[in-house]
Amino acid sequence: MYARENKLTGWHLGIAMGALFVGGLMGPLQKLEHVGINVYTALTDVGIASYYQGLTIHAVLNALVWTTFFIIGFFTYAITRSLKRELSHPWVNRLGLILMVIGTVMAAIPILLNLATVLYTFYPPMQASVFFYLGLVFVVIGSWVCGYGFYATYIMWRRENPGERTPLIALGSIITMVMWQFATIGVAVEILFLIIPWTLGWVEGTDPQLARTFFWFFGHPLVYFWLLPAYVSWYGMLPKQAGGKLFSESLARLVFWLFLALSIPVGLHHQYVDPGVPAGWKTVHAVLTYALFIPSMLTAFTVVASLEIGGRARGGKGLLGWIRTLPWGDPSFTAQNLAMILFAFGGIGGLTNASYNLNLVIHNTMWVPGHFHLTLGSAVTLSFFGIAYWLVPAISGKQLWSRKLGLWQAWTWFVGMLLMSNGLHILGLNFGVPRRTMLGVAPYAADAWQPLLIEAALGGIILGISGLLFYTNMVATVRSKKRLETPIEMPVAEALDATPSPAWLDNWRPWVAVTIALVLIAYGPILYYLISNLNLTSPGFKVW
Repeated sequence: MYARENKLTGWHLGIAMGALFVGGLMGPLQKLEHVGINVYTALTDVGIASYYQGLTIHAVLNALVWTTFFIIGFFTYAITRSLKRELSHPWVNRLGLILMVIGTVMAAIPILLNLATVLYTFYPPMQASVFFYLGLVFVVIGSWVCGYGFYATYIMWRRENPGERTPLIALGSIITMVMWQFATIGVAVEILFLIIPWTLGWVEGTDPQLARTFFWFFGHPLVYFWLLPAYVSWYGMLPKQAGGKLFSESLARLVFWLFLALSIPVGLHHQYVDPGVPAGWKTVHAVLTYALFIPSMLTAFTVVASLEIGGRARGGKGLLGWIRTLPWGDPSFTAQNLAMILFAFGGIGGLTNASYNLNLVIHNTMWVPGHFHLTLGSAVTLSFFGIAYWLVPAISGKQLWSRKLGLWQAWTWFVGMLLMSNGLHILGLNFGVPRRTMLGVAPYAADAWQPLLIEAALGGIILGISGLLFYTNMVATVRSKKRLETPIEMPVAEALDATPSPAWLDNWRPWVAVTIALVLIAYGPILYYLISNLNLTSPGFKVW
């Protein structure tokens, strides 16, 4: 049973880790460039033409390819185990994987040929090869198709189990895919109707303001597409790994529904300085962005309470003594717990980004990648590492090669990220140092920046070493001859209260209706305004 699901999961994880390896190699090189060590000049022989091409490789592979493939692979495993049934139409999920692979190759080739050096946001009027955009379309469509496979499986389960509450892990996973389905409408419209006709020369120009708005319709919920799989583990699995129970399953379900409803209509807080967007609609999105702090705080309370239950069950005493008794010798637990600690700092920084006045200070400065790496690079990626420490052995049937190496990897990632993100945050807040910039040759670079740039570079080097430790462990595990004596089962946390959650927390209709209503309210008038004033006048530029 689950042989096909294990194989699909393995393919997704393998491609994800391959993408992260290549994209991750570019990260330390960027930080070295900032302190004057321009490694990119030595990479011309392998086709890296500039710092900005390396930055595009880093961002696209890490933020789009690594995350999407890992999430789909993880959900292929988690949904089927949670529902206790195989995929109802496995050919659909295989087709989705094939489309995603085709799209990744189509997008990667122009990036590597320096024909798509447009960074991961690919803002017009910067223009890439049409194959880059078509590749992104295939990746998105492939992820939709995989989602259809999950929905079909869930519908079959529901028919077989009328009246039963959906298991939390399956519910959280499917809510994430539905949110992704809504969110990617924005980027699909941008690419298909604004960018591809412009790139092919069918129209003379494009409208950068409208394109940016469609991008951020997708761009901010993308953050929650990355984050919610980590929440699936933090809520549904980590309490079991800690030896305890989930403090409140009802609160956990509520959090996932709130993220479905609130994660999309907030994108304009990325566009506070855009002159073409009316200020009133920026205010609406600011309020909804602050509302997202509610499910985040519910998560902080519920997950910490669940871990405390586990720590006390393991013999922890006193106010904080339970923390010591948690399973810190388990690399899967440790990686995810450290990810949550780093995410606490990232969440606080997110409030700064959401504030109109404060955002004007840190907009497009090094603060933003500092925040970004605490969310995607820590809460998400370090949690995914922790999940991989049990998931890869589970699907391969091999023992994790080295628990000790896994612990070293988790702690070095934690230390490296603290150093790098601290340096970047202060550079942006105190000095206004610009992001997306080749600072090593910038004539305006100040001597006062150098200590913090060195701190960030040191953190980046430690992160690079930590990444190599992860890959060493994963490759050695898969190639190991030591097979598991007992198959690894997916950890599933029991609820502290055995009473079933309220029925309204297992009812899709009201939550989907609220989601659609909020999207229409928050985006309908502004899109109508921008489309009514459509201005297809901007030609394309190849900047680097």
